Amino acid sequence: ARPPAPTAPPVVQRASSPARPPAPPRPPAPTAPPAGRTATAAAPAATANPVAASTSAAAEPPEPQPGAFDPRELSDHQLDELAHRIIGRITRLVRTELRMDRERIGRLRDPRR
Repeated sequence: ARPPAPTAPPVVQRASSPARPPAPPRPPAPTAPPAGRTATAAAPAATANPVAASTSAAAEPPEPQPGAFDPRELSDHQLDELAHRIIGRITRLVRTELRMDRERIGRLRDPRR
C-alpha cells in the first residue's frame, strides 16, 4: 500500500489593512557655517548660488504659536528644577547600559569598586 500523496496547504487570504499615505520626506537638516566665518563672509556665497539662498531662508525656525511651550523662555531656576527631576532616571539608564556592556564583554564587576 502506498502512502497518500502530500497535498499543498490551503491558501489563505488575509484582510489587508487600509493603506496609509506615505509620510512626506523631511527636508535635510540645515548646516551652520563654521564658527570662524562671519555673516558677511557667508553672504557672498549665498548670492553666488541662488539654490543655497532659497534653502537657507526655508531653514529658519518657525515662529512659536502664542501659548506654545518654548524651552528658550525657561528661567535658570526652572532649568535646574527640570534637571533635578530627570537626573535620577537618566543615571539609572546609563548605569544599566554600562552594566549590560560589562556583561556582554564578560566582566561582571565594575573595576572602579
